[in-house]
Amino acid sequence: MIGLLGTFVNMILVILGGSIGLFLGSRFPKKLSDSLMKTLGLCTLLIGISGLSKGENQLITIISMAVGTVIGELLDLDKRLSDLGASIEKRFKKDGDNVTIAEGFVNASLLFCVGAMAIVGSLQSGLVGDNSMIYTKSLLDFTASIIFASTLGVGVLLSAFPILLYQGGIVLLAHLIAPFLTDVVIGDMTCTGSLIIIGLALNMLGITKLKVMNMVPAIFLPILIHLFV
Repeated sequence: MIGLLGTFVNMILVILGGSIGLFLGSRFPKKLSDSLMKTLGLCTLLIGISGLSKGENQLITIISMAVGTVIGELLDLDKRLSDLGASIEKRFKKDGDNVTIAEGFVNASLLFCVGAMAIVGSLQSGLVGDNSMIYTKSLLDFTASIIFASTLGVGVLLSAFPILLYQGGIVLLAHLIAPFLTDVVIGDMTCTGSLIIIGLALNMLGITKLKVMNMVPAIFLPILIHLFV
């Protein structure tokens, strides 16, 4: 349970930050909310671009993206998530909202779970009970969740649950998966995830309508590829 403490703190701070963001966002005029959405898109683009340099092999990223997208399309992850969001929207969405529950959920979940801090921090929590990196990540996520929830709505709060599943899973399986998550593998996972975040940013800017959720399986494929390379 000590190892999972950091993950629970991360969840609580995302929910708290998201709640603050919802409170603030309800007081923003629509014009300001639209401008903030575009600004968030640019910031998300910066996050994605900054993570591309972490990978050491572009071919692995390309293969991971191609195969991962095929898997995501076959599983139709985007539609499944949209259906889940639609069922929740009936309860939470207000008239005049221009974003969906699923949009806020996907955007926030990717940003909070894809980065190297989520992987490395969870490994440290599971292997030696050191939650310091996860606590640092939690503070960053807290700040980001305020900003995102003010524009993207209640879906941002729901991203706390993928944090529990993703980071908690790594913590519990740390002793089993640690030998496979070398610095090179983590770098390629971060690079692949950053490319997906760029796609997410383009959607937020209204440039594309990519089914970003269908690309998510690509993040984990570098682990398998490195086993055979």
